[in-house]
Amino acid sequence: MNLKPLGDRLIVHVVEEEEKTASGIVLPDTAKEKPQRGKVVAVGDGKLNEENHRIPVDVTEGDEVLYSKYGGTDIVVEGEDLLVLREADVLAKVTG
Repeated sequence: MNLKPLGDRLIVHVVEEEEKTASGIVLPDTAKEKPQRGKVVAVGDGKLNEENHRIPVDVTEGDEVLYSKYGGTDIVVEGEDLLVLREADVLAKVTG
């Protein structure tokens, strides 16, 4: 994929949540929550401040992140579901 996000944007591959509850009940598509977890595929150069200096983005390619439920824009590239997010929509990095 040859996508390079601009500014403080990043491209995230959406990680689908499990389709079963802990008790083994299979959830239909209509009952599923919108995913809020994904793996960063590409990162922009960062936002410009008032002095035209770049403020680097806090995440890097390969990081797994949690993001706002309704943040970002869904896109499909080469059959792959991706999400374009602003850095402000990222809530946390998943570690460990």
